[in-house]
Amino acid sequence: MPPTRVLIVDDEVLVRSGLGLIVGSAPDLEVVGGCSGGQAEQQARALAPDVVLLDVRMPDLDGISVLRRLRALPDPPVVAMLTTFDTDEYIGTALRAGAAGFLLKDTAPEQLVHAVRVLAAGGSVLSPTVARTVISGYVDGGGPDLTATALTHRLTGRELDVLALLGEGLSNAEIADRLFLGTGTVKDHISAILAKLGAANRVQAAVVAHRAGLVRERRDGE
Repeated sequence: MPPTRVLIVDDEVLVRSGLGLIVGSAPDLEVVGGCSGGQAEQQARALAPDVVLLDVRMPDLDGISVLRRLRALPDPPVVAMLTTFDTDEYIGTALRAGAAGFLLKDTAPEQLVHAVRVLAAGGSVLSPTVARTVISGYVDGGGPDLTATALTHRLTGRELDVLALLGEGLSNAEIADRLFLGTGTVKDHISAILAKLGAANRVQAAVVAHRAGLVRERRDGE
């Protein structure tokens, strides 16, 4: 298998270099380039990366604008947003624009490498340390959202259980342990959930879980 091609987009050269050294240390990952936001679309077209690590806040062209341009490409890469904080006012917009995940810039090296592999495999990066804060900050307070609740009516009982735990930021393995299922079965459930909800990735599905009140109901029932 050829290595996964990674493009790093950040306005700070030192950040790009540091992330590049970490990601490039894995034998199955190849950092094909690094640039600021204004050069990202051109570099993505020229280098055809599989995964792009994209800073949210850049002075020349902000990460949300870059994300939209990258997702509009004929063969768009998977994009994960890089942020310094675990809450950010742009999170909601990035979710709707198709971001496949969010990574803090101080993510441990081994976790960063694992995250890139997950992204390359078609998954979404939704680590518990980031997901709970990111999603709770994005979801409005108050009662359940009626549209989100209606979407969840399409799911089976077991799929609702899986969605609630996904909303808590649990990994497939953690969901499997909690529900006494195989990880392959959990993966199949998540694929069905995404299709039924019309969600692009598990991040968007987790937001539906929160908006529908599934996570709150589960915690109240424990």
